[in-house]
Amino acid sequence: MRGAFILPLLTALLSAADLRIDHVTVAGTSLKELQANLSAAGIPAVYGGAHTNGATEMALVSFPDGSYLELMALQADAGPNLIGQHPWARFLQGNAGPCAWAAREKDLAAEVKRLQAAGIPVSVPVRSGRQRPDGVRLDWETSDVGTEPRGAFFPFLIRDLTPRELRAFPQAKPVNRDFRGVAKVVIAVRDLDAAVKRYRQAYGLPAPIQQVDPGFGAHLALLGGVPVVLAQPLTLESWLSDRLDRFGEAPCAFVLGASRPGRYHAASQTRWFGIEISWFDSDRLGWRLGFETPEW
Repeated sequence: MRGAFILPLLTALLSAADLRIDHVTVAGTSLKELQANLSAAGIPAVYGGAHTNGATEMALVSFPDGSYLELMALQADAGPNLIGQHPWARFLQGNAGPCAWAAREKDLAAEVKRLQAAGIPVSVPVRSGRQRPDGVRLDWETSDVGTEPRGAFFPFLIRDLTPRELRAFPQAKPVNRDFRGVAKVVIAVRDLDAAVKRYRQAYGLPAPIQQVDPGFGAHLALLGGVPVVLAQPLTLESWLSDRLDRFGEAPCAFVLGASRPGRYHAASQTRWFGIEISWFDSDRLGWRLGFETPEW
């Protein structure tokens, strides 16, 4: 059974470079609480500063491949109007945990044109940024893809206007070396076939491989060529159905690629598409985070 997954997985890994995870975002009301819960799991995050939108601030855990895990929460003095205008307002106020992801682009204009030619809605690039606690100014531009909130179903696109290393590596090196990087974004969807069709349209992907995970409560589809697993609830009474009702189609979990998995305690384990996935305690963490240990 495991061998049946090897060739599709190798194909996916080889072609996944076409869509590179820049970062994934975890949303909540309190940044200190998000940091404390992640640190209790053994993964400290460093404070990254307040965003220029006046509503949010962030901390991050960056990895050797350049991807990073972003913790985002409301600024203590953020006004209701600023919060309400934020594209992730309901995720932030609802302590949603996983809420979005971004793809790294060197040529943002070219990718916008490619997606438009494929019939996928894409917004015009918008400039933004933040200032690090040490005073270093960071600037970038982003484009939203699809019709959902930014980065919820499709990744939003980001291109740095200042050196990316300044954004990803605030300490001039990865914050954590126990993990290679963010390996998978797990997206909760209502209709698996429809979601697969949209991804294939956007990225010209082959047919996915699928499986059922009763423990996770989902019918899963792994899309070769992008680091995405789509997850449709198995029942209307599951945690995944409840999450869809609250937050819509959006990331529901993130999976890291482990280099030194033995240093971390797993509350549970499963196997997705031939690869072992270990899950941190979601009750203690407040959201779902796992790590994979490839066997080759």
